[in-house]
Amino acid sequence: MRTAAILCLVSLSACTQAAAPVQQAAQPAVQGYRVVASYPHDPSAFTQGLFYHDGSLYESTGLVGFSTLRKVSIEDGRVVRSVDVPPGLFGEGSVGWGDQILSITWRDGIGFRWHRETFRQLGTFSYTGEGWGLTQNGRDIIMSDGTAELRFMDPETMTERRRITVTANGQPVAQLNELEWVKGEILANIWMTSRIARIDPATGRVTGWIDLSRLVAENNGGNTDSVLNGIAYDEAGDRLFVTGKNWPRLFEIDLVPAGAR
Repeated sequence: MRTAAILCLVSLSACTQAAAPVQQAAQPAVQGYRVVASYPHDPSAFTQGLFYHDGSLYESTGLVGFSTLRKVSIEDGRVVRSVDVPPGLFGEGSVGWGDQILSITWRDGIGFRWHRETFRQLGTFSYTGEGWGLTQNGRDIIMSDGTAELRFMDPETMTERRRITVTANGQPVAQLNELEWVKGEILANIWMTSRIARIDPATGRVTGWIDLSRLVAENNGGNTDSVLNGIAYDEAGDRLFVTGKNWPRLFEIDLVPAGAR
């Protein structure tokens, strides 16, 4: 008290600063979900990427020797079309762009362009570091690499345009995995967790979390590798789909506001 009084006498600004309360950053809200419908999902699919286009799901799967790109019927989980990723590569995320599908690999720095209708390989591209997830915003291909950073890339050349660092409460959020662009924000699975981050693409700030812990517990069969991974959005129908690695089901969910029962 005595020290504070002396500061007030010497400097009004010092007194004001000393008396001002510390402002805490707002915690991102945690929201739940409601299952609208569930559909069969191939339990052998080690899901790495998922996106929706024109009534079908497109899925990329991982593990060396088992990595594929697939077109999947939502209603029955049937694989309509499939192509193997070249031997020796660990497949990762995928995204649609025009009449193409772009897919990446984990530690090889090699990506592929596929014709969306025929799955014929059209070409390759390269990048530095690891490849994890892909999505797009109509201008950029957005890529995660297992860190807290997201790269925004030119769809034609796959050269990097810019990066953002994803943070929550001022701290980096690492292990960003599968991505989906939904209503102007990026949704991201966080590897080895049961949460999806809602990310502001301009600042990288996590604006909220989606807690899917119950869904994970009900579908991972007790296998810690069968993590939540796979987000797809049907913009025309406003439908959000989620699944996980080796899960037997795909789920259409509605988001429940934070604090709702």
